[in-house]
Formats: sequence, C-alpha cells, structure tokens
Amino acid sequence: MIRSLIALLLALTCWLDVTGQGLDTLQLKTIFHEPYLAGVRPVFNSFSDDGRKIYFTWSDQHTSKTERFEVDLNGKNLKKSAAAPTGMRILSPDKKWVVFSQDGDLYISDSNGANKRLLSAMTGSESGIVWSTDSRKIAFVKDGDVFVLGISPSFIQQLTRRSAQEPAYSIWSWGAKNQRLLVSQTDNSTLKEVFFPSYVEKFVTPGGSRRGFGEITVSEIQLDNKKQRVLFSGMHRIGSRNLSKSEHYYLIDRTDVAQKQRELLVYDMQKDTLRVVFADSTKGWISGHTASFAPGTDLILLSSERDGWNHLYTVKPDGSQFKQITKGAFEIDWHAWLGDNSVLYASTEVDPGERHLYAITLSNGIITRMTKEPAFREAFRLSADRQFVVYEKTFWNQPEDLYALNLMNFKQEIRLTNSVPERFKQVNWQTPEYVRFKGRDGETMISMSVLKPSQMKQGQTYPVIVFVHGAGSLQNVYKGWSNNYYREYLFHQFLNQQGYVVIEVDYRHSLGYGRKFREDVTNWMGKYELEDIIDGLNHIQKSGYADMNRVGIYGGSYGGFMALYAVSQAPDRIHAAAALRAVTNWENYFWANPGYTWPRLGHPDKDTLHYKRSSPLTYADSLSRPVYILHGLIDDNVGFQDAVQYVERLIQTGNERFDMMLYPSERHSFTDPDAWYDEYRRIFMFFEKEVKHKK
Repeated sequence: MIRSLIALLLALTCWLDVTGQGLDTLQLKTIFHEPYLAGVRPVFNSFSDDGRKIYFTWSDQHTSKTERFEVDLNGKNLKKSAAAPTGMRILSPDKKWVVFSQDGDLYISDSNGANKRLLSAMTGSESGIVWSTDSRKIAFVKDGDVFVLGISPSFIQQLTRRSAQEPAYSIWSWGAKNQRLLVSQTDNSTLKEVFFPSYVEKFVTPGGSRRGFGEITVSEIQLDNKKQRVLFSGMHRIGSRNLSKSEHYYLIDRTDVAQKQRELLVYDMQKDTLRVVFADSTKGWISGHTASFAPGTDLILLSSERDGWNHLYTVKPDGSQFKQITKGAFEIDWHAWLGDNSVLYASTEVDPGERHLYAITLSNGIITRMTKEPAFREAFRLSADRQFVVYEKTFWNQPEDLYALNLMNFKQEIRLTNSVPERFKQVNWQTPEYVRFKGRDGETMISMSVLKPSQMKQGQTYPVIVFVHGAGSLQNVYKGWSNNYYREYLFHQFLNQQGYVVIEVDYRHSLGYGRKFREDVTNWMGKYELEDIIDGLNHIQKSGYADMNRVGIYGGSYGGFMALYAVSQAPDRIHAAAALRAVTNWENYFWANPGYTWPRLGHPDKDTLHYKRSSPLTYADSLSRPVYILHGLIDDNVGFQDAVQYVERLIQTGNERFDMMLYPSERHSFTDPDAWYDEYRRIFMFFEKEVKHKK
C-alpha cells in the first residue's frame, strides 16, 4: 500500500511539472483555456449574394470571441468583413431585391443594399418570410397569423384570423403559380412540462420546459378567397419539404414519432390529391432520409436505407418509374442536385474513415470521383449557381479548415482558410492507429482508433483508457481531427504523454456503417455497444503493450451512460469509470427528449423491459468498481436528476467507492474554461489513482 501511495505521489509530481510549462506545450491548462492551443475552427455562414465569396465566423486570436470574415472562392483576399450580412436577409428568387428586418420593421432594398424603403411598420414583429417564386410578393407571420404583402403592385392582405386558443401558423411554401400557400399549425397543449432548476442566482428558479410531440396540421390557403383546406393532421415528424419547378407538386417527407414508418407524400395542386410515392418501414428507426425535386423538372431524388445502406433513388411525382441510382456496401451521407441530370454526393465508398465527393449522371449512371486525397470531409454547402461546393476538411492531427471545390475544374481542392496557430505545430502529436476489425460474430466490421504512449518501452505494458463518444448515433472514429470532441482529442494526447494507451471504438449505434449496424441496439441500448468495446480491447490485447488489468473508461452524455453501463456489466474488463452528464435512467430521458428515446426504446409505459435493462440505475446495487459522477447542475438535456438518482442508489446500498462533482452554472455542454479544466483535472487524477496506480 505504501509503495502504491509513493508511486501516485511521484506521478502527480510529474503531472504538476508538465502543467507548469509554457503555452506551446500540451498541458491541461492549455487544452481548455484561451488562447486555444489548436485555435478556433472557422464556421461557414453563407455565400455572398454574387456567389464569388463566402462569409464565415472565426477568431484569428484563437479565443472564444469570434468575428465575421470573408474570403474569395479562389482562396484569396481573406479579411475581416465589415459588410458581412447580419440578421434576417431574404433574397428574392430573381436576386434583385432583399427583404430584411430592422428595429422591428420590415424593409426592402436592391440586392446591393441601395434604394432601401419601408415595407411594413405594424405593431409586433414579422417572421417566417417567404418570397413568391415570381419575386412579386412575400408571405409572413405576425402575431401568429398569415399575411401577404405585395411588392409590385403594392398591397397587404391578411389570410388568417385565428382565435387566441388556436396555435400560431408557420408558412411552408407558395404553390400553384403563387395562388396558394401551404401552412402548418402545431398544437403543443398536451406537451409535458419538465423542470431543470437553477440555483446560482438570488432565488432558485424552476426552469420549466415543455417537451414532447405536438399535433401538426398542414393546410392549403387559396389567396383569391382565403379558403383553407386541411391536407392532413396528426403526430408526425416532418423532414424535407420541396416545391417542384412547375409549381404543380409539393412533396412532404414524414415519419411517425417512433420513426418506424416513413412516407414520401406528393400533393398534386392541380388535382388536389395527396399521394404516397415512396414508403419504408423498419423495426429499428428511420434515419438519414431526404427528398427534393430536380431544379428544373418534376423528378424527385430521395435517399433511403431500404437496402441496408443509405443510397439515392429517383421517382416521378405520380409514384412511377422508381429507380435506385447508387448501390453498394457504403453510405451516402450528403447529396445535392447539380442539374436535372446530375447529382453531387459524398460517400464512404473508399473507407468509412474517409469522405469523398462524387458526381453521377442519372441518364447513364456514369460516376466521377471528384476528390482523391485521403481526408475526412463534412458540412458540405453548394453555391446557388452549383459551381462551387464548400466544406470542412481534416486529416490526422490537422484540425479542419474550410475548402472549396470548383465543380467545373475539380483537379485541385482550394484551401480557403488556414486557421491553425503556429504554436500548435510545436507539439509532438501522436498519430492514431486506425483499425478495422471483425467483431465476435465474425462478420460485423468495427472501426477503432488507438493512441499509444509517446515513450513506449519494449516489453513494458501500459494502462488503457477507453473513450466512448456521445450521442449514440454519431461517427467519431475517422481519419482526422475530431470536430465533435476536439478537447477530448487533446486530452487523449496528454494521457499518451502520461503513459496511457487510449482507444475509441465506433460501437454499433454509430453512424456511417449501415442500417443494421445502427439498429442492432434497438430495445436494448448498452448491450451491443459494450460487446464492441470489449472486442476492441481484445483486439489490442494481442499487441502485448496493453495492460488489461488496468482499464478505465469515460465519456459524456451517451458516453457517460456507456461508462456506467460498462463498469456495471463487465467489471472483470473495466476497472474504473468516469461518467460526465450521463443518462442513468432512460425513462427520465424519455420525458426530456422523447424524440431521441422513443425510436430506440419505445414508450416507457409499455416497454418497461427495454428501459430497465438499458439503464445503469438498474445495476447500481451491484456496482463493484469505482465511479466518478460529474454533472452540470442546470443541464437541460440530461437533467441532474439522473446523477442524483444514481448516487442515491449507491448511498442506500452502502457503496463507498464513488465520488461526485457538480458544476452549478453549467448545462449539458460546458462553456466555462475553468469548469472544463476542473472536470478533466479530476478525471485525470481519478484515473491516476484507480487505473494507473490501482491497488
């Protein structure tokens, strides 16, 4: 015991030495405090009205105070942008005019900002502005009712007069040559109120919030007589909505609230009929679906996982000529029309850890690969003229920057930003080992990243930390810098310097690996994810450098849930767990976020087994390994209630091998660097004691 305490003190002394070094070194302080070691990632805002440049948000001082910048699409003339558009600016379809709000009133000007004039100065604010396709009028909502305002000629017309008890309107689209409006109302009167109290002010506030699904009613309004016709109503999730170029058809992509059934509806405005042109169903949950009309015709392009992978299909608005466009054991996770006969898309065809762009010609099926360099690309935006696509690009130890591809000349990607500070390059970053291995069934391919200690010695074994990504449905193992978990990525490199192996597994439930891979966890979250994590540990055990008697696990949100689930269900393999903002009781999360929980576990009133076996709270009585619970007190996603219930169960069962830290002013995503630092300092010290130098 004395020997273990001496070792721990020596380790902490070394750690204190590390944190005392300069800002150009990897230390806990520099991971979380400003100026950020890896800088600030530029975030795309919009294309300019003329389509020649982009606006983006960034900090050239590498702090949380960001500003607007602009850069030409050839990568030149990067500068701060005083003229970058702010607030609501709605450009007309013919690009001649722009409508915008100022001081609560509505104005219009030429697209270049000239000839500004007042449109509306009514009491209250206007919202939901939608231009007619001929650019001659706009529709908007004021005080929950629908108005139409003429630009040329000038007029104003109120189309609805709802009672005080009726839900407010939202405007979906114009249609039928701008003679009709499609609108919706959502009745949220039956939503359940849940509470997330705040304690840091003078008085405690309850923090009530209404959660759940309302009943949506979709209607059509005729402008000439103000008659309103209901198209459908009920509890639905509404996805893509799109008007055809002919304005004869409007498509609505909807699923039920449990996401088991999908219907692609087309409303024929000439015949006043509503037709299902595509349907899909699953025992898991529908994901990644979109649909849109071609830019110049009535052909519909849609994505679906119906064959097990997210692929592209086309169909006519009457439901005929249904055709699969792409196929294979890979995912398409973004696409856009390039023209009436061509589509641009991004896929995992080369490898799940990479994203490449392709163009396909629909008439002959010819596919052109447009990017060659290995990288992970995401957040694609297509310019209005369909000549440029802008996206984020990253590769190993290169935080993502903005790039563009000229689709008329795509031989070379154009780097738009170079946002990584010079001092970032001072650190000797470890390159993760990217692994694809077969799971225990001998068929399922699983992705894993492995970071080895920076100073490995032959014949020595090292403790292992497993990081579990959050969200469940998310991909975080890929060939690049983690956009979602950049702080954790830095922390893992710090752990490498302290002599740890760090692994992460994209467990079943993760995105990018097909429908079955994601849906296997339906009705029992935790079971298959843990199997995949253990299979990852088994895979690196063969290497000889990983000490399987010293394994810790941590994660936040879904990752926190998995940390507690794993240490409860596999105490022989997982020896300590740090759980950040963790779900411990999935029934709590159903009431806070039924949109997430219902598709995966069903309804808690009738699917009690699914909730019981998936919740770490169920297994808290038999917890035999040390855990650390860390949670924001005002978390309004995973409520602090989950931490309280779990800790109370530990107390009532006499468990003394746990610790807890709450953060009074933090929600689900922390914002204070001091809170981030405190949290990860505690996690590090916990692993030093319970994993690295465990008794």
